[in-house]
Amino acid sequence: MFVMNTWYVACSLADLDALGDKPLGRTICNEKMAFFRDGSGKVVAVEDFCPHRGAPMSLGKVCKGQLRCGYHGLEMDGTGKAVSMPGQRVRGFPAVKSYAVVERYGFVWVWPGDQSKADVAQMPVFSFFDDPAWAYGGGLYHVKADYRLMIDNLMDLTHETYVHATSIGQPEIDETPCDTKVDGDKVVLQRHMEGIQAPPFWRMAMQANGLDPEAKVDRWQICRFTPPSHIMIDVGVALQGHGGFDAPADKKAYSVVVDFITPETETSHWYHWGMARNFKPDDAALTDSIRKGQGTIFGEDMEMLERQQANLLRWPERKLLMLNIDSGGVQARRVIDRFLAQEQQEAS
Repeated sequence: MFVMNTWYVACSLADLDALGDKPLGRTICNEKMAFFRDGSGKVVAVEDFCPHRGAPMSLGKVCKGQLRCGYHGLEMDGTGKAVSMPGQRVRGFPAVKSYAVVERYGFVWVWPGDQSKADVAQMPVFSFFDDPAWAYGGGLYHVKADYRLMIDNLMDLTHETYVHATSIGQPEIDETPCDTKVDGDKVVLQRHMEGIQAPPFWRMAMQANGLDPEAKVDRWQICRFTPPSHIMIDVGVALQGHGGFDAPADKKAYSVVVDFITPETETSHWYHWGMARNFKPDDAALTDSIRKGQGTIFGEDMEMLERQQANLLRWPERKLLMLNIDSGGVQARRVIDRFLAQEQQEAS
């Protein structure tokens, strides 16, 4: 179900730090974890379980870099080892599980599987996060649906015509065929639309970038899946006839939709969404406006996916039908299945 020996986004650094002296409890790939900063200020993660009476450590408090259980006051360090408890001797307690953690791109990344295999060199690279020519804004949704349904959704953007009709959807998406290619463990789906009117969201972006929002444009959608469940989508519009995706910066409005999809359980996931753009990066008001608009768009997806999941649970025996527009999601699932099979083989 879940690829375990890999890196997932657990939370944003901002969300963790906003809690102050409270730890952050989160379930990832059915592993219950508690995140906090240790005495050196480094983010660490331990199993969300107190070895004394089994209480969740995430209900406790961080005291001088130690995580204190909110039930009886047992304290543990970032390795999961009990270090103290008022009036008791607990240093002989076996340590609970701890997890490899990396802080990068404004997020906390965690490796939920075999900790001996955790490899920072396997961290994905996204250069735009560190590039001052780009701005980023995003958020988080907790979605009560199989994480693979979100992958299907993002690797098939024909749904925009219907689910997002008032923002980014338009009939030309349906009318333009897509092309899907597999490159090793990566899946790339592309759609290029030429000589069309931009939909409302992109008219707003064009105007913000000093372009005529009523002008005809060439529009692109390039969905890039990488395991375990990251999807970057190159999206944008360029004034017609200037090269589309390859148009010069002053002729287009271009962004990357950032999708970090982290499984929680078999029927729920954490969806860290955002948009990175390479125009007007210093315009904080524009960043906030795009973030709010994008949040509304993804909220529409969330309702659809949760109701889809409810239907699938109600009728588990029904086979879902496949069309050519499903090729991106189908290929992404094949990559996931290959990783799962490899982990199962190594475990046996």
